[in-house]
Amino acid sequence: MLLTGLTASLAPVQAAQAATASSSNTKAKAKSTARKAKPAPRSPRKVAARAAVREVVPAKPSFGQMYGLHDTEDPLDLKSSVAYVVDQDTNEVLFSKNPSAVLPIASITKLMTALLVVEANQSMDEKLTISDDDKDTEKFTGSRLAVGTTLTRGELLHLALMSSENRAAHALGRNYPGGLEAFVAAMNAKAHLLGMNDTHYVEPTGLSSRNQSSASDLAKLVKVAHSFPLLRELSTSPEYTVELGRRMVRFGTTNGLVRKGDWDIGLQKTGFINEAGQCLVMQAQLAGRKLIMVFLDSAGKYSRIGDAERVRKWLTGATSPLATATAVTPAIVAK
Repeated sequence: MLLTGLTASLAPVQAAQAATASSSNTKAKAKSTARKAKPAPRSPRKVAARAAVREVVPAKPSFGQMYGLHDTEDPLDLKSSVAYVVDQDTNEVLFSKNPSAVLPIASITKLMTALLVVEANQSMDEKLTISDDDKDTEKFTGSRLAVGTTLTRGELLHLALMSSENRAAHALGRNYPGGLEAFVAAMNAKAHLLGMNDTHYVEPTGLSSRNQSSASDLAKLVKVAHSFPLLRELSTSPEYTVELGRRMVRFGTTNGLVRKGDWDIGLQKTGFINEAGQCLVMQAQLAGRKLIMVFLDSAGKYSRIGDAERVRKWLTGATSPLATATAVTPAIVAK
């Protein structure tokens, strides 16, 4: 009797559970069908709202932004907080904006790396292998040069200058006589020899924000590097294909101006990490003069290119200022 009564009392509950389960199965089938069906397009208002949410996440500020260097005004309204244009032959400064500000230089570092490799007269045909030591432990960036990849020193130098390949640059430094420690010491010794007194290196790629320099210092480096035909050739190459395993892989330049037919660029190097902003150094001929241009801490992906175009337009305009150099006195100098 007790069991019969208990069973009877549970009957309504079991019936309700069965009904709930049936309803849940129906809803699950409906959801499954809805997932398979093509989703309805979001309204423009919702899409804009979602995009706005993504855009409000602030990027990590550069050192120049933290130092307030972007508050420095200039007549060209450049997006770079640091800019410097100097005549390669006469050393006449044509444009100067915060030229002594010491900032991270990102992959502009690789120009010094390449200079040391060439000056060491190491064989460009010697084969070097990418190792675990060449992985980026600073920013944890990836690379198409997998561990175990073997290329010649010349190929690695090409990729480091043209495509700013970090593992290539690190392998070059690691295979310097005496190893990586000796290479970094040589980088700083060379900077001192060139009178680059505001410059300091800690590694050969530029991934570390502790690799720092000033625009006036970098102009000295560009002038010396330009004297080496191999560095001129490799840095201004628009693209290069190498054999990686069983595949032929094409690498391209990081500087869009190299592909433009209206620029006469003799040497160039780009750079970017968050701490440095967008950077660019170049040797180019304008209005019959050989000029060295340095742009550091530019805000925006393409702004360094835009700044170079603004400077060129200014220098080659109807009233060319090449005869009457203009300088902007830096308001803030970062140390």
